[in-house]
Amino acid sequence: MNLTDQFIDGLAAKSQSIPPIVTEQAKRCLLDYLGTVIGGMRYVKEKYPDLIAIAPSDAFLHGFAAHVLELDDGHRSGMIHLGASIVSSVLEETKNSGLAFADILRGIVMGYESAVRCAKALQPGHKMRGYHVSGTCGTIGSAIGVAVASGFDKIQLKSTLACAASSAAGLLEIQEQASELKPYNVGRAAMDGIVAARIGRLGIQGPDDILGGERGLLAALTDTAKPDNLCDFSGDEYCIMGIYQKIHASCRHCHPAIDAALDLRKGIDLKPGQVEKIEVHTYKLAVGSHEHTRVRGISSAKLSTPFSVALAIVEGKAGYADYNEENLDDYTINDLSRRVCVIEDEELTQLSPVVRGARLIITLKNGQSFETQCLYPKGEPENPLTLAELEMKFKGLAEYGGLSQQESDILIDAIRDNSFTMAMIKL
Repeated sequence: MNLTDQFIDGLAAKSQSIPPIVTEQAKRCLLDYLGTVIGGMRYVKEKYPDLIAIAPSDAFLHGFAAHVLELDDGHRSGMIHLGASIVSSVLEETKNSGLAFADILRGIVMGYESAVRCAKALQPGHKMRGYHVSGTCGTIGSAIGVAVASGFDKIQLKSTLACAASSAAGLLEIQEQASELKPYNVGRAAMDGIVAARIGRLGIQGPDDILGGERGLLAALTDTAKPDNLCDFSGDEYCIMGIYQKIHASCRHCHPAIDAALDLRKGIDLKPGQVEKIEVHTYKLAVGSHEHTRVRGISSAKLSTPFSVALAIVEGKAGYADYNEENLDDYTINDLSRRVCVIEDEELTQLSPVVRGARLIITLKNGQSFETQCLYPKGEPENPLTLAELEMKFKGLAEYGGLSQQESDILIDAIRDNSFTMAMIKL
C-alpha cells in the first residue's frame, strides 16, 4: 500500500475502538473550544462587526473567533493549533446532519489525530518554508474530523483527504508586522475542511497517493519529511492526549518565558525600574518572529516574547484582558520590554520540539541577577490544567462572551453527561 492508503487505513482502524480516557480528553477539548469561541465571538463583534455579515460560513466565522484571543489548544511537536478549526467544522456539520454526541467526539479525536500526524510529518521544514501549519494541516484535520464523524467509508475518506490536502494553505507572513489576519488561516481551514468532506462524500476518484506522491503533500510542502508519522500506527497512543491548553493569551512560543517570569516574580520583590536587562534563552523556532520589542497592535504584542514577559512582570498575568490598548501604550511595560533580549539556546534547540522551554535571567541595576527556567509551560501534558482550572478558564471566557453562570454550568454538565447539543449554544 502507498502512504495515503496506510494513513487512511490506520485512521479508520483507530477510530473503531477509542478508549474512554481518550473520549474524556475530547470532552475537555470541546469545553476548551467552547470557551474560546464564545469569548472570541464577543471580540469579533466589537472589533470586526462587518465580519459577521460577510463571513462565507459559520465554520469560517467560528474558526476565526476561536483563534482570535490566542487561547486555543495545540500540539507542540506539530506546532499546530487544533480545536479552533477542527471542532468548528465538526460542530458546523452537526447542525446539518444531526450527528450524535458520540460521533462528534469521535470526529474530534480523529481530526486531531490526522492533523497532528500530518504536522509532525512536515515540521520543521514546513514552518521554515513559511507555511502556517494551522492553516495547512488544520484543513486536513477538519476534513477528516467531519468525515469520521459522518461515518465515511474508505473510498469517501480517501477522496476527502485528496480534496483537503489540495486545499491546504496558509502563509506565516500573514501574522507579521501589524497584521491582525492570523485567525483567517484557521477560519479558512475550518471552512475548507467542510467543503473537502462534502465533496469527498461523493467518492469522486482522486490520485492514488496525495500524501506521498511525486507532487503530493510531503514533496510540495517540506524538505524535512517524516513519513513514518503518517503510516506508523503500531503504538496505542492518540495524538489528542499530547495537546496543550493555554492560560496566557499569546503565541505558545512565548509561554515558557512568561511562566518563568511569573515564577521569578513570586520569589522576589521585583520593580520594573530596578531591571537592567532580561535575557530569554530559548529554542531557535521561538526566536524568529517572536523577538521584536516594537509592537504594532494587539496581535503583534501576542507574538512578542519581550512584550509578553514585560506584561507578566508588571501585571502579574498575561490573559486575554491584559493584551489591551492601554497596556500597549503603557510606558512601564514598553520600557521594560525594550530591555528584554531573546537568544537562541542551542541545548534547548536540540531538545525541541519534544521540550519547548526557556531560561530567564533577570539582571538588576545593582548587579544582582536571578535565573529560572521553564521546560513545560502550564497546560502541557506534563503540566496539565486540572479539570477545575479548565472549567474556570471556560467560565471566564463564557462570562466575557455574555453567558450567565447558570448557562455555563449547563454546558459543563451537558458535556460531562453526554447530553450536549448544538441547540445549547448561541453564537
